[in-house]
Amino acid sequence: MKKSTIWLLAVVMAFAFAGLLFLQLQYVSIILKKSSEQFNETVKRSLHQVAKTLEQDETRRYLEEEVSQDDARQYLRQSNQSELNNDLISGEKHRIFFTTPDGTIKHIEFHSDIRIRKREPAASTNGNQLESIVRNSKSLQQTLKDRYLYQSGMLNEVILNILYTANLKPISERVDFKKLNNYLKAEFLNNGLNLPFVFAVIDKDGKMVYSSGEMPQVSDVITQVLFPNDPPSKLNYLKVYFPTKGDYISSSVTFVVPSIIFSVILLVTFIFTIYIVFRQKKLSEMKNDFINNMTHELKTPVSTISLAAQMLKDSDITKSPDVFKHISGVINDETKRLSFLVEKVLQMSLFERQKATLKLKEIDANDLLANVANTFALKVEKYGGTIDIDLQAEESGIYVDEMHITNVMFNLLDNAVKYRRLDVPLTLMCRTWNENGKLLISIEDNGIGIKKEYLKKVFDRFFRVPTGNVHDVKGFGLGLAYVRKIVEDHKGSIRAENGAGNVGTKFIITLPLIKS
Repeated sequence: MKKSTIWLLAVVMAFAFAGLLFLQLQYVSIILKKSSEQFNETVKRSLHQVAKTLEQDETRRYLEEEVSQDDARQYLRQSNQSELNNDLISGEKHRIFFTTPDGTIKHIEFHSDIRIRKREPAASTNGNQLESIVRNSKSLQQTLKDRYLYQSGMLNEVILNILYTANLKPISERVDFKKLNNYLKAEFLNNGLNLPFVFAVIDKDGKMVYSSGEMPQVSDVITQVLFPNDPPSKLNYLKVYFPTKGDYISSSVTFVVPSIIFSVILLVTFIFTIYIVFRQKKLSEMKNDFINNMTHELKTPVSTISLAAQMLKDSDITKSPDVFKHISGVINDETKRLSFLVEKVLQMSLFERQKATLKLKEIDANDLLANVANTFALKVEKYGGTIDIDLQAEESGIYVDEMHITNVMFNLLDNAVKYRRLDVPLTLMCRTWNENGKLLISIEDNGIGIKKEYLKKVFDRFFRVPTGNVHDVKGFGLGLAYVRKIVEDHKGSIRAENGAGNVGTKFIITLPLIKS
């Protein structure tokens, strides 16, 4: 699959996932907004009903006071007209029952002013009886009319008293805060809001008269006017705050959370899949390059061996010992080269296992590095270069596989020779020193160096630093990957740095000492 096709699929899928997440978030936002509005509307409706109940309580209180005063006036009037009352039947006592919003049953008592004269002895004639009935009926109607007018006047007096005197009292005298708390609880429960709340009463001067708890200065505080019929300059306010409002509203969208979580998981999985696809594509390209390089590398020794074998068929060659020896040497050298290339390919099997099979033994790192450097000195001198050794490590005992560690050092030195600068004599420096209880080995050259962005990638399998269309240095991209694996299997680490003055490359190996 082409890289552009993969990118196109990635962009389309990313756009689809982003759109899906955006719609889900918008849906959640709308639900939260609607839930908040519904919550506020419910609270306002409850507060309005509570304010109405307080008005009814105040009106009932004024009525009770007025009825009590009326009873007193009636008692005095009855005392002053005792003679008239001798021939009247006593008025009846009336009681009105009503139920408050909190479930309490109360009543108002008053005495009827409707009085009936004592029954006169029956006349002997029917005419007198009829006249007496008509007279009593008219008297009763007049009494009811007078009582109606009196009661209407009393109610008007109560209303005027509420209008002109109620707002002059402080709010603490007009409202029982304990009852107010019960009213609020009852109304909120009646509307399905079983939540803790804090309320405060603010008087007409803006001072807090009462508060059931700490009232924060936030926008979530809901305000209701108490006794809204009072003059605007003397209005009192009730403020209510729900500390757990956010949790209550958030609970309305909990069913959407799993959907969002699964969408995020799918998005992460998609991103990881795209990453794996690109990585596999890159690895595939590296393998193709490896196969091409391997084919080219194997072709040369095979062709040389084939040519030498054809020459040996010539009978004249066998008659010349020197030529025969030379051809035999070529075949031997190319066979060794071919074996080395095959060994390189077989190193790939190391990466398929978790850990290489190591034959560990105690060796001295200083001696090992000195031997490798002396052996490699001939090859360096062949290209007109020099190799120096600086063994500063006082503690150099390590527990390693000698063959693999020797190959690691040879690979690093061989890379230094491969990537030398043709116009500058090759210079190699091998060092050892101790740091933080560990042994450090460095191999530094003055070659072409490695760009900073490739310093970490050079240890990846099949990776080779891009050189454009120039392929003057042969290789498979396995050498440094093999080096890192062997070092890590010895519980060590390796890193690459630019050389002094950004010239060349320095590889630093860190290995644990035996005492560690």
